[in-house]
Amino acid sequence: MPSPMLEVRNVSKTYRSIPAVEDVSFSLHSGETLGYLGPNGSGKSTTVKMITGLIKPSRGKVFFDGRDIREDLASYRAQLGYVPEEAQVYTHLSGLEYLQLVGRLRGIRESLLESKARALLELLGLEHAQYSPMVNYSKGMRQRVLIASAVLHNPRLIVFDEPLSGLDAVSALMFKDLLALLAREGKAILYISHVMEVVERVCERVIVLSKGRVVADAAPHELTTLMKLPTLESVFAQLVQQTDTESIARQMVDVMKVQHA
Repeated sequence: MPSPMLEVRNVSKTYRSIPAVEDVSFSLHSGETLGYLGPNGSGKSTTVKMITGLIKPSRGKVFFDGRDIREDLASYRAQLGYVPEEAQVYTHLSGLEYLQLVGRLRGIRESLLESKARALLELLGLEHAQYSPMVNYSKGMRQRVLIASAVLHNPRLIVFDEPLSGLDAVSALMFKDLLALLAREGKAILYISHVMEVVERVCERVIVLSKGRVVADAAPHELTTLMKLPTLESVFAQLVQQTDTESIARQMVDVMKVQHA
């Protein structure tokens, strides 16, 4: 088997002696789409920050092509595309200006940058808004700009953190098709989401994180077969020992129905 493109090796992160991530290890190969799942507070965001080089692990290392990413973060980030969970953009810029800024930071030559940025905006249905400041964009429009900025420089490794947030049905369908094509192009994709049915459909393998630790690492169909459960969502709920959501919902309705004195 070829060497992994990305390797997270025995990584831990502690804040004021409180562990956020504990001894997490996994690898990601070219052409693979890996789902990274966990409830809120499980350590997903902390893991992503370490993978993208935003924070340094307390212990362990992250490797790209067999090299510690912290040896040369600039060259590593040149190979990395990232769509963050929150669509944080410079809202005073237009969609086109934002892509131009990102492209210049990525070192894309000016003549090529202009044509690539305009083409991506058109393909994402943003041609009509390319000159408008993003303060006027909807959440879904900003999300599409972030997706464009993540693939603009043709990265080898792409991290998608809740990429469907705010997207309409047509854009979400396009994104799922894009994921499949990116994998076929040999990109390594780390996909973080709470939408289990999408993860089950687009990811060959999933990692489930609970309380900062990996509790499962297998193909979705292997997990459902092994645990004799019908869906990845039911597997996830059992693995992370989620609360009885139906009971909570029932209690909320009971409280709702209480009449004012």
